[in-house]
Amino acid sequence: MRHSLFCMLDLLLLSTVFYGNATASKPRATLTAQRSVIPAGGSVTLSCSVEGSAGWKFDWFRRDSVSSKAQLMRGNEAKRVISVSQGGLYHCRGGRGDPVYYTEDSSDVTVKETFRNRITVKLQHSWSQIFTGDTITLRCEIQGGEGKVWKYEWTAPNTNSPPTSSEYRISRVSVSHSGDYRCRGSSDYLLTGWSDAFRLTVSSSKPRAKLTAQSLIIPVGGSVTLNCSVNPSSSSSGWKYYWYRDEKSSEALTTQDAVFHSDGQISVSQEGLYRCRGGRGNPVYYTEDSQSVRIGKTGSVLTVSPSWLSPGASVTLNCEVEHPSAGWSFYWYKAVPDLSEKSSSYELLPDGSGTANNSCIIHGQTHTAGYVCRAGRGDPEYHTDHSQPKFVWSADVRSAASLTVSPDRVQHFTSDSVSLTCEGNFTEWRVRKFSEDGRLSDCRRMTGSTCDINTSKSDTAVYWCESGSGEFSSAVNITVQNDGNVPILVSPVHPVTEGASVSLSCSLRTQKILSNVFFYHNDKLLQNDPRGELKISAVSKSDEGFYKCQYSGRESAQSWMSVKVTVSGADSSSSPVWLIVGLVCGVSLIIILLLLLYRCRQSKFTDETQDVTYSLIKLKDFEKRRKHHKPEDCVIYSEVKTGAAEDSLMYAEVKQPKKEKAKKNKGTSSPAADAAVYSEVTSGSSLSQ
Repeated sequence: MRHSLFCMLDLLLLSTVFYGNATASKPRATLTAQRSVIPAGGSVTLSCSVEGSAGWKFDWFRRDSVSSKAQLMRGNEAKRVISVSQGGLYHCRGGRGDPVYYTEDSSDVTVKETFRNRITVKLQHSWSQIFTGDTITLRCEIQGGEGKVWKYEWTAPNTNSPPTSSEYRISRVSVSHSGDYRCRGSSDYLLTGWSDAFRLTVSSSKPRAKLTAQSLIIPVGGSVTLNCSVNPSSSSSGWKYYWYRDEKSSEALTTQDAVFHSDGQISVSQEGLYRCRGGRGNPVYYTEDSQSVRIGKTGSVLTVSPSWLSPGASVTLNCEVEHPSAGWSFYWYKAVPDLSEKSSSYELLPDGSGTANNSCIIHGQTHTAGYVCRAGRGDPEYHTDHSQPKFVWSADVRSAASLTVSPDRVQHFTSDSVSLTCEGNFTEWRVRKFSEDGRLSDCRRMTGSTCDINTSKSDTAVYWCESGSGEFSSAVNITVQNDGNVPILVSPVHPVTEGASVSLSCSLRTQKILSNVFFYHNDKLLQNDPRGELKISAVSKSDEGFYKCQYSGRESAQSWMSVKVTVSGADSSSSPVWLIVGLVCGVSLIIILLLLLYRCRQSKFTDETQDVTYSLIKLKDFEKRRKHHKPEDCVIYSEVKTGAAEDSLMYAEVKQPKKEKAKKNKGTSSPAADAAVYSEVTSGSSLSQ
């Protein structure tokens, strides 16, 4: 009885301590963890404590998730420290007495278990090299983590808010996105370790597609295979290819235009100017366009040599066709500007119809001109398409049309304003441009007779004027320097007349007049002492050649300076006419002298055998000769022949090939026969009577 009374008193005292006192409260257990993450294969120590008197025992609880019910792990444990190797949400409480008095539950402590499976960062594309402007996706992959809901963490350069999903997407990457990327995942109370670093490198240059052609000529009834690729080759995977025909077209070719093979290869049977580009990703990232390649139909490819003329030079035309030994005949044309059609018509050259030789020589060429060829064979004759026009250029300024450049120099900087003006007694003009990549185009900013250019690197080209009456001007070279820190050579565009003075100088974009400049002629230093300009007081033919300047260790591009040799007396172009006139007069004088000699001999030697002087005119036709080993001459020329003294024969010969009516574009004509007229005077003995 006394014992029960004492127990009741103890409970009363306890209740007085914890509940009866206004300042007292029910104690709360405190749970602490050695660390919050259990290492792989390890454990974590948990400690539970209650402030106040001793004698407490502890209950341990664990939950799999916040919403799940706590499960008792251990109860009435005398030790306040335990080790756990499983992740979860833990709490504890203390208890003592009989019946047991429990404290408040401790706060939850989260312990995560390290997930042992491998985690990696991968680029979700088949290509490895990334370019500025690309759109890429990195993916965090956890092996064996399927079926769990993971939350992801990322470490990355150049970001303040990395994603929490498994994909890290970057639109239009820049060089600043280069660096190491890592990830890890957590699911409930599982936590992976950090992945190995994935090194991302972003290239600042934009790649350019490259177009190659199986052939530049489409065979009869056939096609040509085109290949497109992207360099460098290590980054070529993942590209799809887009094909275009004609320079201004922005619509890609379809299966109606070409036969598509594997990515990067098509076959075409239509002629045109083709280009391609690569694209990949979503949205699509495009490479730079490839250079354009012109594909022609069966046929004729014309080459000319030389391209730049010295006055009076001979030009060799070569026409190439498929299977050149299979009985082709060749036709030669001159390109005549047609400004209304923005093209050219083709005028058959004299003696240029159906020649057997695929080479033709043009004698005495002095002016800029364009030429075209085509071939034919069979009966009836099948003709190839006309070749693309090829041009020979002359700097000779004596043409009826001329071209002036302002400012008057060969070299210019990018964004310079340059005017090219056509001059002559004509009303219509166009300025033509032949670029370094082989493209022939017209000036796009033509005002009257002047073409205005705001220069870029693509404007490095040969320029000339064509009139509505078919005249060509002299041609000029224009070179554009796109580096403002590199000097340009200031040299005249047109040839310098022999004996005239000329000054060459060096210029920067920011400084027009430079001193301490070295000048080179044909890569040879002209003088060791630097100067501001190179002055030549009286230019001679030996001064012709390539010039460049050097300033502060930087060299300009080199430009050709041409020297025009003066001809004394009458203009050299009229010399053949005067030569013919002189020869005719000389022959006439000889005939008169011979007639006088005859009369004198007749009166003096009447009893002797009489001499007879006679004049014989022969009209002779010559068949055209076809020789494969020797180029044929497609020219008109005159020639005077003097017979051998022992034949007492002198004659003049004028060859006049029969002219054929020129036909435009696809016109043809039959070969013309050579007609020759001889005037012949001979002295000899008369027959005996």
